[in-house]
Amino acid sequence: MAHSLNISDKTASGGKQETMGHNRPALDSDEVWQARLDLAACFRFAARLGMHEGICNHFSAVLPGHDDLFLVNPYGYAFQEITASSLLVCDFNGNVVDGDGQPEATAFYIHARLHKNVPRARVAFHTHMPYATALTMVEGDPLVFAGQTALKFYGRTVVDEDYNGLALDETEGDRIAASVGDADIVFMKHHGVMVLSRSIAEAWDDLYYLERACEVQCLALSTGRKIVPVSKDVAEATARQMRDGDEESARLHMESLHRILTVEDASYRA
Repeated sequence: MAHSLNISDKTASGGKQETMGHNRPALDSDEVWQARLDLAACFRFAARLGMHEGICNHFSAVLPGHDDLFLVNPYGYAFQEITASSLLVCDFNGNVVDGDGQPEATAFYIHARLHKNVPRARVAFHTHMPYATALTMVEGDPLVFAGQTALKFYGRTVVDEDYNGLALDETEGDRIAASVGDADIVFMKHHGVMVLSRSIAEAWDDLYYLERACEVQCLALSTGRKIVPVSKDVAEATARQMRDGDEESARLHMESLHRILTVEDASYRA
């Protein structure tokens, strides 16, 4: 299901590119290292919670201080193997600027085009996590705003209806990016989900609660009884309440990941 990246006339791996210029922070700055630690923690916890799929699925984040570079997981490694130092730094042309290995092909074509075409998407998490993906396979809107957790995403979702197989070229990456609009959560029909955010902490917080909301909805549907949505006015008001506290809640959520992993498996920090 995963494909290695093969871009003609571009250095997909091995050839480090010179990207430093005047007033550009180093690739090993404290801010970059913290981003690496945060992203590695997300990979490890996604694996713990079953929100991964073999060596597929990808998390990426625009590199602090470098709007034309992004961190992404290397091809061939499961989420539970990812460490802070194993993450690749790539540019939008398929070049690996720092790190050993190369990105998986769909990771590059989806994430590079998203970060380039949707600049507000500083972070992009793409998974085939089971409950959210299951809801992309059925008729109707994937997420019903009936449970409190689901209301976190009220007014923030879009459905990409045009599944076209694997994203193995820039055209498909551009199409996916164009489907986003103003949404933070993209349900990719027959495929999975994409969570877009301004920070790694908020992306993780959304990814986690999105899967929880979808899990509860699947359980409710399994009863065979009709789901009763929350009224529009209450949904809008509750969503505003949740968004007001999202940044702080996400920061604390991220700190909890680091505390747990540091005690139970600090290898992610390598």
